[in-house]
Amino acid sequence: MRLAFGLSFAMFVTSPAQVTAGFFRNHLYVVLGISVLAFLLVFGTLAGGLAVGAAVLSYAGSVCYLYQATRVGRVSLGLLSLVTLLSLLTRQQILFSDVSGTLSTNASNTTLGRVLWICDGPTGGLLLGATVGAMLLGHWYLNTPTMQMAPLRRLLALMVVAIGLRIGICGAGLVAMLSAGPLPAPWFVVLRWLTGLVAPLVMAWMVERTLRIPNTQSATGILYVAAVMVFTGELMSQLLSVTTAYPL
Repeated sequence: MRLAFGLSFAMFVTSPAQVTAGFFRNHLYVVLGISVLAFLLVFGTLAGGLAVGAAVLSYAGSVCYLYQATRVGRVSLGLLSLVTLLSLLTRQQILFSDVSGTLSTNASNTTLGRVLWICDGPTGGLLLGATVGAMLLGHWYLNTPTMQMAPLRRLLALMVVAIGLRIGICGAGLVAMLSAGPLPAPWFVVLRWLTGLVAPLVMAWMVERTLRIPNTQSATGILYVAAVMVFTGELMSQLLSVTTAYPL
């Protein structure tokens, strides 16, 4: 649901006047598949019900863009972003409760811990969605090379903003953990930051420089690597955060 939220929001902020309808239609199918998978994983819960709603909205949005009803399609993308966010927040609340109940420390029960845990999912999803969305849009330029560069630059800017938010959330968690004692698996924490935050930020700068040429094919190749780095970093963050009071 992190990826479903981020990708939906990335498409929502992309102008249908500058990007052809096929881009939205095809990748709403991607969100549809992700939502169905999420439903199967959390079947019988509120988050599972919201995942079904996200799947229905994804299909409805794809039909809208199939028939060039871009205004209605944009409304469906907005609703889809909201539903996936609600589903994500529901799961984050459950995860926060699980972590608070299993850890011996009460650090996670503080206001800072609650805020960081609630913000962890949406900011992580935004980074995943912005990076994957930018990569998919860059690939779409191979199909429609006459499109303007502005939509890709906008998603690239969203990616940088998402990296900044993740640095803020995970950085606050890291500082709180360091103040409480030694870090668990410190080398993995370093690797998480290098692969999931530092490397994508450097690659975003490389993409921006590449778009000045302009060369969308090379920029897309860099974004492919950035997507792999972000997925690796976010996965490591979740694995590390299972045993810590704050998200890392």
